[in-house]
Amino acid sequence: MSDQPRRPRRPAKPYRRPKKDPVRILAFEALRAVDERDAYANLVLPPLLRKAREKGDFDGRDAALATELVYGTLRRQGTYDAIIADCVDRPLREVDPPVLDVLSLGTHQLLGTRIPTHAAVSATVELARVVLGDGRAKFVNAVLRKVAQHDLDRWLERVAPPYEEDPEDHLAVVHSHPRWVVSALWDSLGGGRDGIEELLRADNERPEVTLVARPGRAATEELLAEEAAEPGRWSPYAVRLTEGGEPGAVPAVAEGRAGVQDEGSQLVALALAGAPVEGRDRLWLDGCAGPGGKAALLGALGAERGAMLLASEKQPHRAGLVARALSGNPGPYQVVAADATRPAWRPGSFDRVLVDVPCTGLGALRRRPEARWRRRPEDLDGFAPLQRGLLRTALESVRVGGVVGYATCSPHLAETRAVVSDLLKQFPETELIDARPLLPGVPDLGEGPDVQLWPHLHGIDAMYLALIRRTG
Repeated sequence: MSDQPRRPRRPAKPYRRPKKDPVRILAFEALRAVDERDAYANLVLPPLLRKAREKGDFDGRDAALATELVYGTLRRQGTYDAIIADCVDRPLREVDPPVLDVLSLGTHQLLGTRIPTHAAVSATVELARVVLGDGRAKFVNAVLRKVAQHDLDRWLERVAPPYEEDPEDHLAVVHSHPRWVVSALWDSLGGGRDGIEELLRADNERPEVTLVARPGRAATEELLAEEAAEPGRWSPYAVRLTEGGEPGAVPAVAEGRAGVQDEGSQLVALALAGAPVEGRDRLWLDGCAGPGGKAALLGALGAERGAMLLASEKQPHRAGLVARALSGNPGPYQVVAADATRPAWRPGSFDRVLVDVPCTGLGALRRRPEARWRRRPEDLDGFAPLQRGLLRTALESVRVGGVVGYATCSPHLAETRAVVSDLLKQFPETELIDARPLLPGVPDLGEGPDVQLWPHLHGIDAMYLALIRRTG
């Protein structure tokens, strides 16, 4: 038995409770809702922020940081997944989704913001302790310390295949888009590396909030009085809030006299309203009216000419949103909850018809970044019959000499020119109208007669528009 005296044990460190950071906890909750419930961040985040402000947990800077953490993480998810995969010893599919969400939040802070490295790691580990527990927080700490060893450019050199070996895979990793989306967008652009890289970069930029002053109900001058407000680029009714802000706090928006609407959508409505028709011009149809933005603008434009708008929306709750958007319209209108592919109205009833058809939404990835990870190539097959059915009904519903606008928030050729081409073959007594002169001042509109708008060229969503006149 040793005569050496035993060393006194070091007193155990008292357990320290994790610090709760309301901003990062809210960002984590939003990401979990997007992941678990297939929710959209633009629908999940506002009520979370409102609740936090009501509790007194948030100020304006906190809300801005939470918004950046959520949207930045979703936009760069593909890039961050590739980086995190290089830092863990198992396939990403074996990492629990809540753990991966925390890791992605931390990676975005490290590589996509100006938050100092130590603060980004420590804040994310504290978040992990709160929402995952101490055990998994150690795993998060170890992974983020590996991520912090390089900046984003160095990581991209490490995890992205060389452009020369696989251009589409390189662009997919570097610009955080699924490979099939890169391929589809590239086809829509017609080739050229500069164009595709500019478009993918634009998809990852934070879009400005754009308002629309509904004619007869609000003037752009009223909206321009708001803080950091600037005129729209192309639409005479558009006003951009260049520093973000809460649109609901704008009185005209709160009262329904103005709304939130991207300029691409405004231009579609303006082009249809401006297209020449032969003869009368008093009955207009919006065949896919939900949630009501284009219907509200069309209704106001029609009211200036004494035209009535019929707004049709299949889903009753969305029809309710349309009715709310049109409430107070200065002219006559009617909202019906009806399936536009099986219309209750008589053929040839309308002078102007708009069908903004359901689609993959690849033209609005700036606003709904999570959509790029949810959509699959096979989704195109699901939308194709509906898109053709809606355009068929539109062409049957317009009178001879009237005009149909086919619009979609996707530049995918299978959802744009392929649909229009098929229906023109079925309706030989029709002709395409050159839509470009109806968008005055808008550059880079291609060879026509249809129009494809682009985020990187026009600073707006990638809306497609074809105008078709019924000739017989």
